Amino acid sequence: MSAARRDYAVQFPSVERAAADAVALIAGVLDDAGLNYLSVDGRAKTVASFAEKAMREQNGVPLYPDPMSEIGDTIGVRVITYVRRDVDAVVQLLAAETEVLDDRDLGQETASEGRFGYSSRHLQIRLVPEDRAELPELGDRHVQVQIRTVLQHAWAEFEHDIRYKGTIPTEQRPDFDRRFTLAAGLLELADEEFSTIRDKLQSGAAEAVPSGLAADQISSRELAAYLAGQYAEAAWSRADHYSWIAGLVGELGIQSLAELAETLRTDDSATIDERMAYRTPPGAVRRLDDALLYRFGDEYVALEGNAHRVERLESRLSKLRGAGS
Repeated sequence: MSAARRDYAVQFPSVERAAADAVALIAGVLDDAGLNYLSVDGRAKTVASFAEKAMREQNGVPLYPDPMSEIGDTIGVRVITYVRRDVDAVVQLLAAETEVLDDRDLGQETASEGRFGYSSRHLQIRLVPEDRAELPELGDRHVQVQIRTVLQHAWAEFEHDIRYKGTIPTEQRPDFDRRFTLAAGLLELADEEFSTIRDKLQSGAAEAVPSGLAADQISSRELAAYLAGQYAEAAWSRADHYSWIAGLVGELGIQSLAELAETLRTDDSATIDERMAYRTPPGAVRRLDDALLYRFGDEYVALEGNAHRVERLESRLSKLRGAGS
């Protein structure tokens, strides 16, 4: 196994760069779809951790006869969402945008055994061929993606810290197991309640918009409430994305919700849906983004707030104009 360790050590700088590319890719996919999430981070498996895993055996037989090709978590990415429904949305999006090699719902596996405990969705993915040329370091490498809610993450991190870094006296282990199980059950209930709270807020958000829809300047909070009514079936987007799109609306000279409502009054949602052919349901900010792109075209692409994504917007605008259809 020393040869595998040596080979991996040589490749490690490239693996680190690939891990950074994987984080950027996945965050970009989520942002482009307008999905709501707390964070995306990642890491390259250390040389020491790789070597330890490469040496594992079962009944005297190596678990990984060819470690360099068989150890699939050399690149790990973690996506933290707010509620469980967002976990499913992230999974659907990654399934549409990448090649999913394996999908394990560890929370479901735990529940099927009648227990509460570790809950996380684990995907093994690979980039689709057309993406690989843009990210040569990542290339054909496998990426393990863990997706969990912030409450699931808190439980997993605390449990790992106590069990693997702390010292639990043998006689106290049953009590600790019971308490971890109780905490897991309470957090699962809290996750469900947070989902219900968000659904109720979203369903009633449109009523929070001032009746006249008028304002001196559209705030991100007012815009979020308005979009919840305008695109009632769309998922919430990240808070900072509402601020960003509010800035773009201001750049277009739209200074009130009344003006925005008038701008979108002739919004041809059916045509936009047909031409964009969304593979997963877009978030509220993405829906507005495409509506403004459809309405203003090149003027929207040229906005200062869009300078970082001109190429992507031009590609989307081509679809919206029906090019090639």
